Amino acid sequence: MAKSRAWRRNARRAGAGQAVRTVPRIRVRPPAPALSPRAKARLDLIDWHRAHGQNVSLTSRRFGYSRPTVYRWLVRYEATRLETLEDRSSAPRRRRRPTWTLEQLRAVRAMRERYPRWGKDKLRVLLRREGLVVSTSMVGRILARLARTGELREPRDRRISVRKRTWRRPYAVRLPADFPIERPGDLVELDTLDVRPLPGRVWKQFTARDRISRWDVVELGRQATARSAASVLDALAARMPFAVRAISVDNGSEFMAEFELACQARGITLLTLPPRSPKLHGSVERAQRTHTEEFYEVTDVEPELAAFQVALRAWEDTYNHVRPHQALGYLTPAEFLVSLGVDV
Repeated sequence: MAKSRAWRRNARRAGAGQAVRTVPRIRVRPPAPALSPRAKARLDLIDWHRAHGQNVSLTSRRFGYSRPTVYRWLVRYEATRLETLEDRSSAPRRRRRPTWTLEQLRAVRAMRERYPRWGKDKLRVLLRREGLVVSTSMVGRILARLARTGELREPRDRRISVRKRTWRRPYAVRLPADFPIERPGDLVELDTLDVRPLPGRVWKQFTARDRISRWDVVELGRQATARSAASVLDALAARMPFAVRAISVDNGSEFMAEFELACQARGITLLTLPPRSPKLHGSVERAQRTHTEEFYEVTDVEPELAAFQVALRAWEDTYNHVRPHQALGYLTPAEFLVSLGVDV
């Protein structure tokens, strides 16, 4: 049986009368790597799995993973290489290589530098005029590559246009995130709806909804102006069985000028939404859908404004006193207000 070189050397030393001193070899294990929180969670899963009978079904139910997921981490786990529990790169192994030529890249770069504000569609047309046929997507990929490598820089903005004066609203304020809404009338959402009874004919409906009681007041007119919006405040005072203390509107021009001054004169807090935030007006937006589906799409009224106004007032009464509302426990808004002690 072949002996190792170290064994022969020690044997020779022992034969020559030299004392042989055997030092045990100690393997120093490298320190455990710093694991990410996700890898630590997977390590806890494996430790629990081994300590509780190695039952994959039980482990999957315990940690909320599927059985294939548990199997995958058990297979990938190596006790001496805990980094195997880290996420692997999801990048494809074979990536698409560029198919354009150096000539095409230089042509696109030159054309873009000549017309820095034109996109890939216009540049494709210009390149074809010069005899270079490339697709729009290829021009876009070349532009992305030039921007990524820093070979193409966007031009600096030069603000030379006359600055428009922004409209400063003297009374309205931005709707706070924690605005208190506890009683009917604390917040009424007001919005407009386009009504098109015939092609080329557009009317405007103002819809006001109380956030608490879902009580609605609807007004239909030919235009949505600040003056017509101000007249809606009279309808709210006459047809809402409670005092309106705050109104929230979007930033439409119909809710400025006279409407803002009318709210201030009545002592009504006027709140405006942030730009592009219709989600904050979800209650009145849902009301618009209800009135469209349950009144406008089923009514057989003649397409005349006066006839529609009469029918809309009748529908408003039906909505507030007859129609059960799911959000109110299938009570009508009137029944809900009565349950709160409000005289309807």
